[in-house]
Amino acid sequence: MKTEIKIIRSEKSWIESSAIEQLIKVAELEGVVQAVGMPDLHPGKTPVGASFVTNNIVYPHLIGNDIGCGMTLFSTAVNKKKFKTSKIIEKLKKLDSLESINIDDLRDETEYTFKNKLGTIGGGNHFAEFQEINEIYNEKAMKDMNLEKDKIMLLVHSGSRSFGEFILRKFIDEYSCQNGLKTDSEAFQAYMKDHNEAINFAKLNRELVAYRLMQYLKMNNYFEVINSQHNSLTVKKVNGENLYIHRKGAAPADEGYVVVAGSRGSNSYIVEPIGEPKDFAYSIAHGAGRKWSRFSCKERLEGLYSKKDIRLNNLNYSVICKDKNLIYQEAPEAYKNIERVIEDMVEANMIKLVASFKPLITYKV
Repeated sequence: MKTEIKIIRSEKSWIESSAIEQLIKVAELEGVVQAVGMPDLHPGKTPVGASFVTNNIVYPHLIGNDIGCGMTLFSTAVNKKKFKTSKIIEKLKKLDSLESINIDDLRDETEYTFKNKLGTIGGGNHFAEFQEINEIYNEKAMKDMNLEKDKIMLLVHSGSRSFGEFILRKFIDEYSCQNGLKTDSEAFQAYMKDHNEAINFAKLNRELVAYRLMQYLKMNNYFEVINSQHNSLTVKKVNGENLYIHRKGAAPADEGYVVVAGSRGSNSYIVEPIGEPKDFAYSIAHGAGRKWSRFSCKERLEGLYSKKDIRLNNLNYSVICKDKNLIYQEAPEAYKNIERVIEDMVEANMIKLVASFKPLITYKV
């Protein structure tokens, strides 16, 4: 069977040739029947912003070491008029780290090997961000989610921390999983068991990040709105046949509303997947996608901005981050335009817009 290869983009979109080459290379692997690059496609160890469908074989290395990485959106009971951004910023700056907020009793209820990592954000592009609703496009959808326009939101982006790394390393060392695991093998069953634990671990991790922040800021009245992971392996039965959906930096198109995050300092969106999910490997884009490599960011930006400038931008919001290099690596300029990504998906009949959110405070400690 010939593999279907598709990249969702318009003429205005820019995607690195190396990312496209990576996508094509993965499409040539045994058992891959569909390879779809999202508008935020960019190169990594394997292509990021992509979804691959296989039959009879899976490739854990395509998911990577941060199994279950995703985003959880929470709505608080705090009215945006009462959310004093400057005071919250000053209070968060006084917090050495989230780990100083004790959650041992909650961790002890779990049996995870890496439970000491629960409730931590991690590095890279992970964050906890307070946001306000900027624009509503679908009032009914907002009502369905019990969202009110004047309430402050919290978006947490994090994953399975060291747990996912441990799982991938184990299956590379013991089973050479980068060469594929046949779905009728014991190795596949063992991987899926560990994978699903990591998915649950990552979700709980995001919940505990939110819990820590809310406890510290005394914003204890809040609820979960949306949770979706963008590094995952999903088994989907279609016409009596099991298909295996590998998502790396891609969100599910068949599980309801999704948050598509902007780069630091730009809007994020709630969207509703539409159309035929199978046409897009059952996935949509998860965010803006990198434009520059992490290693080149400081060199590109250090002469243009002071560290203070790069912490504050034209949306008048603040980033709290003690890692100076990370400030540069996660600068808005390092990412693609989120509006372009959203427009490409709308034009492809993949999504409908529900709402946009404006960042207020990004916490990355």
